[in-house]
Amino acid sequence: MTENSSICENGACDEIADVQNSHDNRQITIDKVGIKDIRHPVRVKDRSEGEQHTIANFNMYVELPHNFKGTHMSRFVEILNQHEREISIKSFRDMLKEMGERLEAETGHIEMSFPYFINKKAPVTGVGSLLDYQVTFKGELKNNQTSLLLKVVVPVTSLCPCSKKISDYGAHNQRSHVTVTVRANSFIWIEELVEMVEKQASSELYGLLKRPDEKYVTEYAYDHPKFVEDMVRDVAATLNADNRVDAYIVESENFESIHNHSAYALIERDKLINPV
Repeated sequence: MTENSSICENGACDEIADVQNSHDNRQITIDKVGIKDIRHPVRVKDRSEGEQHTIANFNMYVELPHNFKGTHMSRFVEILNQHEREISIKSFRDMLKEMGERLEAETGHIEMSFPYFINKKAPVTGVGSLLDYQVTFKGELKNNQTSLLLKVVVPVTSLCPCSKKISDYGAHNQRSHVTVTVRANSFIWIEELVEMVEKQASSELYGLLKRPDEKYVTEYAYDHPKFVEDMVRDVAATLNADNRVDAYIVESENFESIHNHSAYALIERDKLINPV
């Protein structure tokens, strides 16, 4: 922690107390203290365009030892302002380490959530449009080691196999959010995680569809019915087969069209503890 600083004017200096650095006698460590929900421009790696400019919401926390009264909140913002360059796995780890050093903390956390856009082509006409996905980087610094999780929320279509089986015509479907959180041992594109999920859905979503495209995706979904259980199992099987993924959580929430509730399923696995 820093010492008291001084302000000098006309040759006279007045000391400014560093209250955060003062002693606290309650003997209670704070697990997380910092800033929450601060927006900041970032540049993220983009598989097709090289990089993508977006706005991220940051949460930044450190552990505060029991003997210090407070942390230096301004330093979190200073670290953000120094990292306006492209955000990558390496730079995110560097930011974590810098936060630990600047705030003299052994444990730190950074969460960065942002909309990520992928330019998709409609399946028949090929018309292009952007579709947004919510992405989160979660980083932790502990015992001078960093760990990083990548989380992507992928909206898709799911069509009910039971409805298709018992109905004389038609079947009910719904929009689903499949959330994949992975800890990887090597680089994975955001687009790759999105594709892993979309290939297992009844149908993927598009920002813009013409009538031939709408006919195609409607019939495709009908030919590929999926329960919420099918969705998480099929995505989990894909992640099990990917050697870059050490651990994952797969969640699916189906926003039901004939019920006033959602269907939900989750699979969590650490492949280093429970190998395939």
